[in-house]
Amino acid sequence: MNVLLHRLRQSFDSSQLLFMGFVLLLLIGGAAAALAQMPALLLPGLMIMVLLIAFVEWRWLYYLLFFLLPFTQEVTLLGGLSMDVPSEPLMLVLTACVGVTLVLQTGRIPRREWLHPLVVVISLMLLWTAIDTLFSVDAVKSLKYLLAKFWYIFPFLLGTLLIVQRPSNTWRFATVYATGTCLSVLYVASRHATKGFSFADINWALHPFFRNHVIYATMLALLTPFALLSMQATQNAGARFVWRIALGILLFGLYTSYTRASYLSLPIAGVFYVVMRLRLTRLLLLTIAIGTTITVTYLVSGDRFMEYAPDYERTIFNGQNFEKHIEATYKMQDVSGMERVYRWVAAAHMIAEKPLVGSGAATFYPEYKRYTIKSFRTYVSENPEKSTTHNYFLLQLTEQGIPGFVLFITLITTALLQAEKLYHRSNHHPEVRRIILAAVLSLVIILFHLTLNELVEVDKIGPVFFICLALLIRSESWLSGDNKG
Repeated sequence: MNVLLHRLRQSFDSSQLLFMGFVLLLLIGGAAAALAQMPALLLPGLMIMVLLIAFVEWRWLYYLLFFLLPFTQEVTLLGGLSMDVPSEPLMLVLTACVGVTLVLQTGRIPRREWLHPLVVVISLMLLWTAIDTLFSVDAVKSLKYLLAKFWYIFPFLLGTLLIVQRPSNTWRFATVYATGTCLSVLYVASRHATKGFSFADINWALHPFFRNHVIYATMLALLTPFALLSMQATQNAGARFVWRIALGILLFGLYTSYTRASYLSLPIAGVFYVVMRLRLTRLLLLTIAIGTTITVTYLVSGDRFMEYAPDYERTIFNGQNFEKHIEATYKMQDVSGMERVYRWVAAAHMIAEKPLVGSGAATFYPEYKRYTIKSFRTYVSENPEKSTTHNYFLLQLTEQGIPGFVLFITLITTALLQAEKLYHRSNHHPEVRRIILAAVLSLVIILFHLTLNELVEVDKIGPVFFICLALLIRSESWLSGDNKG
């Protein structure tokens, strides 16, 4: 045995032996994971790879994460805990890397960007979440939520500001994420094709990488502006052709996802583009605010909302027929739509009880069940998925009270108004203008989905939300000449 080891040392240098050891560990972990059907057994090998890359150049991890994001899956750990692998371990490592980089000053974020309104508002949101934890109905859950926020904000807001030093770096992120996503679409399509691309089997085809078709479709929709603007940004004909193929794959995946909100999100983004060009963003936001206030006031006055209670027997899921699914939506007989109303009514009662501090971050489930009204109950109200309000704005108000809601609205309003201002300042900087457009249109697509789902804390969506904000911050520096790259 000693002779064999001696020969190995003579035949290979230390770096080759290290690499072989890593491959061996990965193969053993993969075999054990396959035999035991426990993906968590791959973690030791993956973590060693991650640590090696982190020591050499942590920015590689940033891009590696986006390539792997479409293939992450939830695994159950000891004690009933769960983790999205490999995204969450990578986020934790990236959080540490960004923190160390800032402390040791091996990377720099300009003072102007630290004081940017978007960074200030996000900081206030974190501060309020910490304060609100003291009043939470479940302080442990709220504290976990607060900690999780840090491993989204550090890698994807601050990390992006450290990595994206010049406009071309933006398209590198888009290329890596789009590559992984297109591969995932081909995987899903190969499974879905065996079922004739039927509406009933889309969630089956997504297994095991996506919890549901909404997350899958949202990921495809938010990448569409980046793919379109990347195609315009490149001067290489071959690269432009590849981006056309990628855009086609994204749109094909979106079409076969049968996700109504994602279908609508693309034209909504197009409308916002026109609004922004005409400098009407402030008017649009004011109209939405007034319209929402009038609608809510009307429904609450005299308990008019009770008139919209569904017929339990007729409110069903038309899983075999997408056309009937659409028809049931506008007739208010679709179970997923009316289940949202069931939870929104419960959320309204929760807000009325604790308007200032809410129930606490990450506590809507199962707290809301005490506030439901039986008249709005549907076939899926047992909620085995433990999902929440299906409206992120309402979720903020319910869980973190008026201050949390106002801060989130301030963040969104500031971002959209900032984007409009930057768009018109970038007339003579087409490379920056394309980045502004990609960021704001992707952000609008995410925001539209947030009216019907809660996705900011989903690993395939949340990172891009913060990256869009970071790109708007950095674009202002480019236009001001503070960060030439």
